[in-house]
Amino acid sequence: MKKILFISTRNPFSNRYSGDVIGSKKIINTLKKTNKLDIVTLGEKKNLSRKNIFIFKEPIFFLKVFFALKSLFFLKPIQFGLFYSSEMQNFINNNAFDYDLIFFYHIRSSQYLPENYYGKKIIEMGDLYSSNYEQTFYNLKIFNPLKYVYFIESLLIKRIEKKIFKNFDKIILFSKNEIKKIDRTFIKKIIHINISIEKIKKKYLFSENNKKILFIGNLKYLPNILAVKNFVNSILPRLKKRIPDIKFEIVGDINNFDKFFLSFNRNIKCWGIQKDLGKFIKGSFCGLANLKIASGVQGKILSYMSYGLPVICSNKVSHNFNNNVISYKDDTELIEKIIKFKNNKKLSNRMSKKSLSFINKFTWSKIEKDYLKIIKN
Repeated sequence: MKKILFISTRNPFSNRYSGDVIGSKKIINTLKKTNKLDIVTLGEKKNLSRKNIFIFKEPIFFLKVFFALKSLFFLKPIQFGLFYSSEMQNFINNNAFDYDLIFFYHIRSSQYLPENYYGKKIIEMGDLYSSNYEQTFYNLKIFNPLKYVYFIESLLIKRIEKKIFKNFDKIILFSKNEIKKIDRTFIKKIIHINISIEKIKKKYLFSENNKKILFIGNLKYLPNILAVKNFVNSILPRLKKRIPDIKFEIVGDINNFDKFFLSFNRNIKCWGIQKDLGKFIKGSFCGLANLKIASGVQGKILSYMSYGLPVICSNKVSHNFNNNVISYKDDTELIEKIIKFKNNKKLSNRMSKKSLSFINKFTWSKIEKDYLKIIKN
């Protein structure tokens, strides 16, 4: 049994329904089965009474701005400042040496690594965020000020990634394709672990009456909202000419402005955050992942697959899924392949079976063993 400190910048025990919160909680529940585990995180202090959980309140807005500017001044990622707590840093500095191992969850938690800590250091990066931010820079318009923020952040994140490769003992990434991009000097430190789904629930059934295209994702995440707006503006009007009663349904967190903007179109429905995705599979004929900005393995595709829903995705994200998804090169090809899924029972059922077969290796019951192996070795 090892004594482990788990560090996260988002509270794994919050009610927030997002991939990072769900993922961190899974890892915590697995590690504490055979180890003594303490958790340090930012969040609401109302959960502070829970045993072995140390929660530090996030700084107020003006302090976040100050820390973000401070990070930028010292050539650190802006997001480090947004997720920084001096109280949390002091706690970790004062207690880290009592632990055999520190598990850092996501790249921004790496800023809390104490100097001269000689225990084992593991970080789950998941994806190479520098690549994601660089893509965002190229996809934003020249007059959008965020374009230049993402450019700066991509350089700063790349600098941190190199530092992590050098200083950490094990680095977890989800995509084999991203591992190929890393300097071979550090390749022995890199551990490939698949992103996971909880259960496989076959819900999809082909029907000529299925009218819905489903998009799952946090629309407060820029690549997702850009993908949705591109589909609504460029693809949906052309689809409606050929399938007049088509519906585009979106499940995921969304700000009020975007929800208001999308609500003007009667063919679109925004459902917000939903824990039970199964009821949205009914009546759907495909899941969509039309992202132009993507790194790693897209969790939304795994979600579609876990229900047996056929998937259409851009070439940007399809390379992690081989021939188990349908990909497209341009808008015209996307429209034609959507129509095929709508009308072609043989194609839809074949891709549904491929989805269910492919997703079998991504169940948490299989993947959790990889985490225990890393801790043990």
